[in-house]
Amino acid sequence: MGVDAVLYRQISAGTGRRRPAYVSIEVVADPQDVLLDLLKRVRGGGRTPLLDRVDPLGELTVGAERMPQLLAELRCLAEVAGAPAEVDHVHLLARLVRRCAERRDAEIRFEGD
Repeated sequence: MGVDAVLYRQISAGTGRRRPAYVSIEVVADPQDVLLDLLKRVRGGGRTPLLDRVDPLGELTVGAERMPQLLAELRCLAEVAGAPAEVDHVHLLARLVRRCAERRDAEIRFEGD
């Protein structure tokens, strides 16, 4: 019941009533609930308002313009990460965020089960 972080790239602009179409280009999977465990430790402290909105049963979409904030909040996760798997997961997420920040046509979706 983990939360996967998925980098999406826009492949077509929306026209009229049609929404833009996206394709996933990279995934940081969370089969061992590493991200969820880290989020539980920082949630509600006021330092991670964006990550506090991650829903283990839903989806949170974060546009490229919010990547600086997301990267700052990942630093809070890094502070509480102790086990090697947690540290590795935060590094993978940070790399994904940096890739998204390089593109204006991208977004990251945190997808729960």
